[in-house]
Amino acid sequence: MDPLGARSQFVDIQTLPTWQQQLDEDGEEKRLVRSDSMLSQSFPSPFPFRPDINRKIILFVGDIALLNCTAVVNTSNESLNDKNPTSDSIHQLAGPELRDELLKLKGCRTGEAKLTKGFNLAARFIIHTVGPKYKAKYRTAAESSLYSCYRNIMQLAAEQSMASVGFCVVTTTKRGYPLEDATHIALRTVRRFLENHGNSIETVVFAVSDIEESVFKKLLPLYYPRSEGEEKTCLPLIPADIGNSEGEPVVPERQIRITEKPGSIEDECDEDSLELDLGQVGTHAFARMEGDVDKQRKLILQGQMSEAALQKQHQRNYGRWLCRARAEDLSDIAALKALYQTGVDICGRTVMVVVGRNIPVTLIDLEKALLYFIHVMDHITVKEYVMVYFHTLTGEHNHLDTDFLKKLYDIVDVKYKKNLMAFYFVHPTFRSKVSTWFFTTFSVSGMKEKVRYLDNLQQLFTCIKPEQIDIPPFVLEYDARVRTQ
Repeated sequence: MDPLGARSQFVDIQTLPTWQQQLDEDGEEKRLVRSDSMLSQSFPSPFPFRPDINRKIILFVGDIALLNCTAVVNTSNESLNDKNPTSDSIHQLAGPELRDELLKLKGCRTGEAKLTKGFNLAARFIIHTVGPKYKAKYRTAAESSLYSCYRNIMQLAAEQSMASVGFCVVTTTKRGYPLEDATHIALRTVRRFLENHGNSIETVVFAVSDIEESVFKKLLPLYYPRSEGEEKTCLPLIPADIGNSEGEPVVPERQIRITEKPGSIEDECDEDSLELDLGQVGTHAFARMEGDVDKQRKLILQGQMSEAALQKQHQRNYGRWLCRARAEDLSDIAALKALYQTGVDICGRTVMVVVGRNIPVTLIDLEKALLYFIHVMDHITVKEYVMVYFHTLTGEHNHLDTDFLKKLYDIVDVKYKKNLMAFYFVHPTFRSKVSTWFFTTFSVSGMKEKVRYLDNLQQLFTCIKPEQIDIPPFVLEYDARVRTQ
């Protein structure tokens, strides 16, 4: 036993290599770096290379109860009596006093964090938290609750001036949270806290099992790149949804925008300005005056629905699609790399890329593809953006049906159409030009003048700088081959 009374099986975190030190040991960067031009991007990563933060991170494969740090995390249930490997190990080593202490806490709600002494552990404290039960239908709520777990733990550690904290994987198997999804939330939440509030915290240890290790090693470079090369390499792999500046999941329909002094309207203002000022209070249903619902339904049945009512019905329909998109598991569609965000054009507008050859129309669930499009594009389309469609080397099995495109156009919110500034059609064929002309002329309105056909990449580069767009290698090869012919 050492002077602190810690038994020999306890692990001193000072002896463990930091994440930054593991760069050369595991050869992770060599494995990740590829020569694809897709990875040579100059626009900034939301998680830039920060060696000062990387030196605070440790990935430890083993029992969290053995860590000699200021506090370790215990994942439990609302009654704080859960039976899981992590909790069982902590209770066994901490001793019976821990169970008596937990009875005084009278439970813990999902997403909260509560503190007890470490008793016979090497750790001085134990932070208890309750992870959410996962159901795809309530995915958004689960994401928010899991974020709260990690955020509240870090907040508690900072408030108590803790130098180090050891995290277990908060979501247990019985709660059903997909490990990879949970890891994304854990890593980005801790990263954001260390960036914004973590000056007093010296070390964060992620204690994982052998099964969990591979997932953490795969995702850690995305949020904690250990070099500028690793940062650029991992940039295309970062999910579209990275939360807000604190890592918290963002649900746009829950955001309320209120103007300064919304109720103080000058008496001399006219009716138009009054309507304008009130309109700035919010665009949500609960921030607007509603008409007679029964009267509206009667008008619908009579085919006399007003333009405003039609627009409101469309927004509600889109809202339902958006909720479905956030609840569904769309990882199989995301893996196709057929739709992704890249840099900005010469006007500073966000560039979205669609790769036609990566869309196996005959093999995928088109409804899931539509949901994925909505999931990715919803937060992009709140401001001006452009789309680049690579028609390069597409075959019959890659062509989306016009009925599907019309359905997509009819479903999406008005901001998609209003804020789309240009649609660049790269490497078009004569047939595709004809099909697009018919579609934009007879099926949709307002799109025809936004479509621009580009026969080669040099024409594209006059609108978007090469370093600002992520171009698939086969497109570059095709373009070079055509230009030399």
